[in-house]
Amino acid sequence: MYGGNSIKRTGLYDSIMSQLKQADINVVELGGIEPNPRLTSVYEGIKLVREHQLDFILAVGGGSVIDAAKAIAAGVPYEGDVWDFFTNKARIQSAIPIGTVLTLSATGTEMNGSMVISDWESKLKRGSGSPHVYPRFSILDPALTYTVPANQTVYGSIDIMSHVFEQYFSLTNDTPLQERFCESILQTVIENAELAVENPEHAAARANLMWCSTMALNGGQISLGMQNDWASHGIEHEISAIYDIPHGAGLAIVFPNWMKYVYKERPERFAQFATRVWGISAEGKTAEELALAGIEATQTYFKRIGSETTLAEFNIDNSQLERMAEEAVRYGPIGSFKSLHKDDVLAILQSCL
Repeated sequence: MYGGNSIKRTGLYDSIMSQLKQADINVVELGGIEPNPRLTSVYEGIKLVREHQLDFILAVGGGSVIDAAKAIAAGVPYEGDVWDFFTNKARIQSAIPIGTVLTLSATGTEMNGSMVISDWESKLKRGSGSPHVYPRFSILDPALTYTVPANQTVYGSIDIMSHVFEQYFSLTNDTPLQERFCESILQTVIENAELAVENPEHAAARANLMWCSTMALNGGQISLGMQNDWASHGIEHEISAIYDIPHGAGLAIVFPNWMKYVYKERPERFAQFATRVWGISAEGKTAEELALAGIEATQTYFKRIGSETTLAEFNIDNSQLERMAEEAVRYGPIGSFKSLHKDDVLAILQSCL
């Protein structure tokens, strides 16, 4: 499985197909997996695996390809509609095995059991997960990310940081080691993202981003014992479900505005974020002043590396905000740092305009 033709342009496709042929492995291809992978592609993959009685899926690409592979792997042995796994109607009980060759540092899906799929017809984007879809192996070669376009490098770096944010901004007390795990990943991304944008073949920067991506969402290891939030991802999913914008860009828009909305729940955590991650001096500042300075530094950084930070930059107006807020809380309030109801989500979305 793969996305567009980039792996053919770079020679990766030929290299992989040659090795599979040498190993006398029967191969059926599924290309064209979309960036926000579609449910229709998952259905197509399930059909191919069943028709050809395949016993393994090799996903070559970024998070979208790998997430689609996971959904197909779970859908093959399931007698119902694979979308049931994404609407809380069923739980994954088994899956055919998958392996991955990663070409984009962003989601961490190469080393966890999570996935996100979009039902484009219904304009819904939902997540699911299970240990059954955890990849059997993942090949991470930083050189395979040299040809990633600058904007994808930017969005991928923001995605990595956002995964850390969801775990770092927690109400759990006495977790100094986990907090420093989070802070070190954030600092490493900040130090390397611009290097990779400016020089796509900067080997160290690409390697550091790739490892940050994996560790940021590696089965919850960096936040063991901490209560996580994940409201911002839930809000962003509603935006990209309708408008199909890049996930990382959506997070760059949502996260600073979520931060501004919730920071008063625990300003000292945001103050710590400002001093430890952004190096902002605490001298003469209150915890709230530090918190706001750290939030501003985050949004400024997103802009500086080349991301959009408002919905207006994607020509998105307020016409769908009500629907997005309603869908975000379809199964109840979201978030743990601050429990968000429909009115809260709507307020955050309005501030994103």
